Amino acid sequence: MTALTKIIEVEHLNFRYPQTEGRPALSDVNLAIEQGEWVAIIGHNGSGKSTLAKAIDGLLPLDKDSGTIRVAGITLTEDHVWDIRSKIGMVFQNPDNQFVGATVEDDVAFGLENIGLPRAEMQVRVHKALDRVRMTKFAQREPARLSGGQKQRVAIAGIIALQPQIIILDESTSMLDPNGRIEVLQTVRQLKDQENLTVLSITHDIDEAASANRIIVLDDGEIKESGRPAHIFQYGERLIEMGLDVPYAQRLTAALRRQGVTVPQQYFTEKELVDWLWTLHSKM
Repeated sequence: MTALTKIIEVEHLNFRYPQTEGRPALSDVNLAIEQGEWVAIIGHNGSGKSTLAKAIDGLLPLDKDSGTIRVAGITLTEDHVWDIRSKIGMVFQNPDNQFVGATVEDDVAFGLENIGLPRAEMQVRVHKALDRVRMTKFAQREPARLSGGQKQRVAIAGIIALQPQIIILDESTSMLDPNGRIEVLQTVRQLKDQENLTVLSITHDIDEAASANRIIVLDDGEIKESGRPAHIFQYGERLIEMGLDVPYAQRLTAALRRQGVTVPQQYFTEKELVDWLWTLHSKM
């Protein structure tokens, strides 16, 4: 059996924003993410989710007492921050803030121009990236004229053209309508499976979290839980108390328990819960 490779390692990470008092934004955070894994990080506003993503991408002023971050075996230091950023592509919340090109094609090419890629290779990568996110026919379109989901797909194309090993989705579906969220997540899932990409999603969207291999729950800068979605969603009432959304089946399960109904502790999908309720009703 092939040993799994840790592509992101965080050890005893601490961070406090200079202008804030009280609890630090991150407190003794330890985690490891395997190559090819999709990990969702959830938590209420101010829990430290985006701070953690920015720390991993070298966007925060960490010092020698902040802990250790390794990406693809490279330890994050001032000397190696650009080596690490070359391994990571970030998709942010508002796609409009990411566009710099007059056309879709120009925008995807922008990052490649910055790294001095020869024009012939750049054209190949741009065409391939747009094809991968099903946006080739929009290559000459102005980004402003696209739908929200299409804009995020172009943003993803600009990142995959750079051929990173890791994609970080920082609330990147939160401003999209349901159809837009679905198309972006399907695109990322296909790319992840085809390229063995590692995906780290910072999200409030419970459907996005449910599609991950693993969920990490952050609360006040600390990791409170980590496990497969089925394991995490068993803590339905605790997650609700923390201000988090949970799948409808878990909200209904919590409500049934409050009414005195004995519901099994196992995780139920909506279909499984309906089947269990139907069986319970038939015995009454």
